[in-house]
Amino acid sequence: MTKDRHRGHHDRQHEDRFGVWHLHGTTYVRLPLIVFSGMLLAIVALTVLYWSVKRKPDAKLRVKNPGQLSALLPSLVGLTQSSLDPGNSVEVLQNGDEFFPRLFRDVAAARESIHVETYIWSDGVIARGLAKILAEKARQGVEVRVLVDASGGRSLKGDVQKMLESAGAHVGHFHPIRVSNLGRLNNRDHRKIWIVDGRIAYTGGYGISDNWSGHAQDKKHWRDTGLRIAGPAVNRLQGAFTENWIEEMGEIPAGDRYFPKIPPSGPTATHIAYTSPNGSISSVQILYYLAIKAAKREILIQNPYLLPDDDAMAALKEAVRRGVDVRVMVPADHASDSAFVQHASHHHFGKLLRSGVKIWEYQPTLLHQKILVVDGMWASVGSTNFDERSFQLNDEINIGVADPVVAGQLRAAFANDMKRAVQRHYDEWEHRPLWHKLVDGVAYLGHSQL
Repeated sequence: MTKDRHRGHHDRQHEDRFGVWHLHGTTYVRLPLIVFSGMLLAIVALTVLYWSVKRKPDAKLRVKNPGQLSALLPSLVGLTQSSLDPGNSVEVLQNGDEFFPRLFRDVAAARESIHVETYIWSDGVIARGLAKILAEKARQGVEVRVLVDASGGRSLKGDVQKMLESAGAHVGHFHPIRVSNLGRLNNRDHRKIWIVDGRIAYTGGYGISDNWSGHAQDKKHWRDTGLRIAGPAVNRLQGAFTENWIEEMGEIPAGDRYFPKIPPSGPTATHIAYTSPNGSISSVQILYYLAIKAAKREILIQNPYLLPDDDAMAALKEAVRRGVDVRVMVPADHASDSAFVQHASHHHFGKLLRSGVKIWEYQPTLLHQKILVVDGMWASVGSTNFDERSFQLNDEINIGVADPVVAGQLRAAFANDMKRAVQRHYDEWEHRPLWHKLVDGVAYLGHSQL
């Protein structure tokens, strides 16, 4: 009896020890129960912690009686952590044939600094032409800084980057793949900013790729819109660029060379909304939501990816109910660079069409501009797609323009694009083929990451 008790005690001691043994070619590891339980609890705790950090905000957006957009504008500006800067010259540039020649002339005339921040850098005529000018300016003593997203700008690495750096330019990659970035790899730099001498800026949807050349004449040449800005607003855009440059490179571009005092250059008041994921509702999401809520007559939206969240869906439907003419234009799935994303967008089309939102699908090529025009008096142009990835995961930037002239130019462009677009109607949409509905539903399952 004593031996049995002793043997049982010995067995329990043995079970409380670590052990490794091999049997029939398989390795076994013995862990004490308390260690195994502790490891399991640690895994659960870390999983919950990671989820709580990465989860979407629970808050539902709402605003009472926003009033006319003109009255709401100071609130819209303040709530997006910006300021309304008067005295700017804003030039609307349609498609690559207007955008890149203007940009290249300003870059070639730079005297002090050139800053470029972009998501896409793809080898081709546009990329090689820009790299050649940047290298030449760097050799002339102009400070050149280029920041590309490590995912979208992979082709900048190699000979092109070596050529730029050997000329004296500085090149950075946003969130490259490395151990220290594993938790941030899904956060991409989707901004598009070009700044010359701290006094002239460009922004919009354009990347550095031949897809943005031409005039949207075929599927290989995309439809897009950008702005050239001169005036005090450039300081704001410079601040957005330096945010990510400092994060990746540690260098702080400070002083009059980068943030000069800029006199008024035109009649237009602007404000900037830019965002980086921080777990809260993004500035651009608030910008879109408030602008839609304040509309009294008309809302025009052009965007390549339309995946509005519940708050935006409700705001668009409510706008129709109060008599606002809501018009939306997206690319057709056969013209998109990602048919899968377009099918995910289709998930909401039926609900929007039934509520009275009017939807057109642009046919010739990818419609890539990110434009919102409200009541013909205010417009937003920038990098932000109308989806959760842009609102919650990407670094984005938009510029709000309080100018009926600029808004009128964008309205006219929308009307012209309608000539190459097909309007969708609720009855026709509800009777689309079953396979189409199935693909739409499957694609929507991953909408938060698209």
